[in-house]
Amino acid sequence: MKQLEVHIMQQSYMLGCPEGQEARLLAAVKHVDGAMSGIRDAGKIRGRERIAVLAALNVAFDLLDMQVQNSELSQTADALQAQAAAQTAAMADVQAAPGPQASLDWDEPRLQSVMQRLDAALAPLPAQSPDAAASTP
Repeated sequence: MKQLEVHIMQQSYMLGCPEGQEARLLAAVKHVDGAMSGIRDAGKIRGRERIAVLAALNVAFDLLDMQVQNSELSQTADALQAQAAAQTAAMADVQAAPGPQASLDWDEPRLQSVMQRLDAALAPLPAQSPDAAASTP
């Protein structure tokens, strides 16, 4: 375990720190120092012990708020995952279900009639003689 010297509200502390966790500890020290200095600078409270208790309560309050938010987000994520799974299953059921077969009965009289009218509409016009074209207004 490594020993680090840190300063909180201009007072020195020697803290034990697991190897590789130095950055986390220094970030925590900075957070506590900021919380305590903010309380000291904002009001009439001057006792280091009282400032430390208020800072600890503020940090604990923030931590509890984050835990509640984390729990709510976790529940929302679980609900969204369940909803996505249900929608995926529904889509798979729709894709797997046999749908109506679309087939044309070319011998059906109505289809034959439509085809004949299309053929007539798309057929090239017969060539007109020059006399017939001139007499057309």
